[in-house]
Amino acid sequence: MAEPLTLAIDARELAGQPTGVGRYVAGVLRDWAETGLPHRLRLILHAPPPAWILQLPLDLEVDVVPAEIAGTWWEQTTLPDAIRRSGADVLLAPAYTAPLRSPCPTVLIVHDVSFFAQPAGFRWREGLRRRWLTRASAARAASVVTVSAFSADEITRYLGVPRTAVRIAPQGAPAWIGGPPAHERDPLVLSVGTLFTRRHVPTLLEAFAQVAARVPGARLVLVGGNKTHPPIDPMGIAATLGLTAAITWRPYVSDEELDLLYRKARAFAFLSDYEGFAMTPMEAAARGVPSVLLDTPVAREVYGDGAIRVPCSAPAVASALTSLLTDPVAHAAAAAAAREGLTRYTWRQTGDVLRIALEEAARTGR
Repeated sequence: MAEPLTLAIDARELAGQPTGVGRYVAGVLRDWAETGLPHRLRLILHAPPPAWILQLPLDLEVDVVPAEIAGTWWEQTTLPDAIRRSGADVLLAPAYTAPLRSPCPTVLIVHDVSFFAQPAGFRWREGLRRRWLTRASAARAASVVTVSAFSADEITRYLGVPRTAVRIAPQGAPAWIGGPPAHERDPLVLSVGTLFTRRHVPTLLEAFAQVAARVPGARLVLVGGNKTHPPIDPMGIAATLGLTAAITWRPYVSDEELDLLYRKARAFAFLSDYEGFAMTPMEAAARGVPSVLLDTPVAREVYGDGAIRVPCSAPAVASALTSLLTDPVAHAAAAAAAREGLTRYTWRQTGDVLRIALEEAARTGR
C-alpha cells in the first residue's frame, strides 16, 4: 500500500450551526471513520468543532484558526498558511470555493451553480463574488466534484469544466429510522432548508392556506434561515393570509428538535426549482414522511417516484399536501416509495469517490 497522505479539509461548515454543506462533510467523516481511512486528516476551522468530531476513530488533528467571520478574506489569506503549516498533501474544499494560492492540490466540491443559473436570487455583490471565485477555484482545482448528474451538466455549462472531468459524489441517504403511522401524526406540514427565492416560500404559504381550509387543525412549520432576495417576510405573508396561529417559522433548530418535528409531521414540502441534490426530503423519508417537490430535472433524477412531484402552482401543491394529510392509503404508498429511494444513496459511495479523488490529486496534482 502507498504511503498514507495528509488530507486537509476546509471544515468551516462544521462549526456553529451546520446546515447542508456541514452535514455533507459530517457524513463523509463518519463514513471514513467506519471504513478505516488509511490517511491522516487535518480539519481546519475558524471556531471550535462539535465535540463528536474529536471522538471519531480517525488519525485526526483539528487546527482552529480563529476568526469572527470565516468568509472569503479568511479563506484566501488565512487558510493557505494553515494548510501550509499542516503539511497537507491535498486539500478538500467542500463549499464551492477554495484558496486560489493553495500550497497543495485541491479537490473542490461545487454542489450547484444557482448563482449562475438564477443570479436575480442573489444580491449583486454576493452573486458577483460567488460567480468569479467559483469559476476561478474550479479552473485551478485538481478535481471538481458535485452531487448529481444535473449539477455536473450545469458545471460544464457555466464553469467550462469538461463534463468527463466532473466527478459525482451524491450525498448519502440517512438510514431508515421510521416513525408513527400517519393516523398517529399531527396534521403537520414541515419544510426544512434555508429560505432562498428559488424555494418559493410564498407559493407554499398560499398552498397551505388552501390546505388549512380543508384540513382541521393543519399546521405548517418552516425551518431555515432567511436568505431570500428580494427579501420576503414569511410571517408577514402568514398574517396577510390570516394564518399566523397556524404557521411557525424557526430560522434554526437543534438536531434533537428537528428529529421531533420529523416524527410529528405527516407531510414534507420542499418547493425548490433549482437544487444540486436536496437532502432534507431524504431526512423526512427516513422518518416515514413523504415529500411534495417541484417537478424538476434534479427531483426526477434523485427522487424519482419516491416523492410526489408537482408544478409550481399553489392549487397543485395544496392538492398533493391535502392528500397526504387526509388519505392514509396515499400516505402509506408515498412513504413506502420514499423509503425505497433511500437505498440508492450511501455515504460509502460518497466517501469512496472523494477518497479516490483526493489520492489522485495528491499523487498526480491533477
